[in-house]
Amino acid sequence: MSRASSPALAAALGAGLANAQDAPTAPTGAKGADNGVDLGVRIYNVRDFGAKGDGKTLDTAALQAAIDACTRDGGGTVLVPAGVFHTGTIELKSHVTLHLASSATLLGSADGKQYHAADAIPLSGPHTIGDGNWALIFAAEARNVTVEGRGTIDGQGLQFHPPARGTPPPSGLGGNRRPHHLLFYKCENLTIRDIDLRDCAYHSTRIVVCRYVYIDGVHIHSRVNGNNDGFHFISAEDVTVSNCIVECQDDACALFGSCKRMTITNCFFSTRWSVFRFGTGVAENITVSNCLMNQVYGCPIKLRADPGSRFENISFSNLVLQDVTGPIHIGSGPRSVRPAGSPPAAGSSSSANPNERAPAVIRNISFSHIHGTVTTKPSKLPDTPFDMSVSNIGELHSCIVLNAVGDNIIENVSFDDVHLTFGGGGTAEEGARRELPQMAMEYFSLGPMPAFGLYARNARGVTLHNVRFRVAEADLRPAVIFDHVQGASIRGLSVQGNRDAESVLRFIDTKDVLLSGTHLLTPSSPFLQLEGAANESIVVDGGDVSKASAPVAYKNGANETAVKLRV
Repeated sequence: MSRASSPALAAALGAGLANAQDAPTAPTGAKGADNGVDLGVRIYNVRDFGAKGDGKTLDTAALQAAIDACTRDGGGTVLVPAGVFHTGTIELKSHVTLHLASSATLLGSADGKQYHAADAIPLSGPHTIGDGNWALIFAAEARNVTVEGRGTIDGQGLQFHPPARGTPPPSGLGGNRRPHHLLFYKCENLTIRDIDLRDCAYHSTRIVVCRYVYIDGVHIHSRVNGNNDGFHFISAEDVTVSNCIVECQDDACALFGSCKRMTITNCFFSTRWSVFRFGTGVAENITVSNCLMNQVYGCPIKLRADPGSRFENISFSNLVLQDVTGPIHIGSGPRSVRPAGSPPAAGSSSSANPNERAPAVIRNISFSHIHGTVTTKPSKLPDTPFDMSVSNIGELHSCIVLNAVGDNIIENVSFDDVHLTFGGGGTAEEGARRELPQMAMEYFSLGPMPAFGLYARNARGVTLHNVRFRVAEADLRPAVIFDHVQGASIRGLSVQGNRDAESVLRFIDTKDVLLSGTHLLTPSSPFLQLEGAANESIVVDGGDVSKASAPVAYKNGANETAVKLRV
């Protein structure tokens, strides 16, 4: 049978491909009389276009021919059957479904000459950030594109990694010319499901300025090169990600540019770097739920907004953090502060200078039902062929951080039912730090944090409800530090203290705070230490702080009128 005899039969075959691990015997759209009744639902077996699938023959031209024939006929399914299909860059087009049978592998060539840039995808502009437009599979300005099947796409990414610093990689391609697994630009109605993506040379799945994106059941295992991101979104809208497993080396789920209306749920992540990384731009109306993060050495949740950026209405709920560093970092403001009166950097315009853009805004961010452990002793990730050790003390002695500098804003951030056990080991010298760098860089750039649980600077409207902070080893830092915080509510805080620490909580020039139902778990130094004459309207109402040497201590001009005790 050279072509499905009726639209009903062709439709049935197409539906079967979406639900079966192996496709049924597939007719092609290349032979027989053409009455046009089955256009758009035909199946194009790449072997019928000359693909060998022997793992040696270069099948790029045959794969592209099958896609092009499918496109000419109004779309359909391009079937990759059992075999190993050696390929360079191929382009997907509108209305094409690329289906890999469960025993099929698309094997990216180890020869860099088999790849080319996707010229339709610009390297400069507001939505591209210049991270390369080379890919194993790409689509640009296409509609109704699908990549699916239980098969494997193997990028052979180690062939794009230099064996030693200063030497070329075996493939001959390095830097931003390394190919992504999948690269989509300005696509609409994009589906990626039930596929195994392995050993990418660069980012695994990069989605740029796309809308209506559906990702489900994808497994990414990519730890063979630097910048091995999992999912990397730039200005993507109306996106769902569900039931995925991502084991990578860099950001597991990065969101840059203008990302809106996204849901991420029921996923597992492990990486040397961040999982949810929010970069410069706008991110709003996003939910992350029901996810497990295990062995994440680089802060599972990281939001850092340059001036001019805006992050709001973002929810993280029902998360388990097991053996992570970080664990949550929110930074708002310039990465560094340019001295007053100094000129912009060479080659930059005044409007591009971060100090001359509007302040960043981060607001309405919630964290709920989050449990886990934060380690100070991360191990080498498995299946990584090169060293990924953690040595920066700022990575090891970290905490939850809310850090706004200058005129930038962090407001209305809530933590509800958050129970974390930190590694501990913080020193009295670290706890004595009062002046952290006035910048909003990566979390470790601030150095070892002076608190082991939560540090907040220049924040408004912070809420803690049913939060529990413990340490695995003795820690001489306060559990919570508020530095110029206004309008906070702390209810049901359970926390460990230490007799040799300065205090359990430290408030610096902080106003309008209500603490109620606090439970101090261990004997400690003073429960609350107020520092600075600007502290005011602080109420400690109820709870049990009897294990503290004193309920409140005062320092650096703070006085008793700033606090009301009802304990």
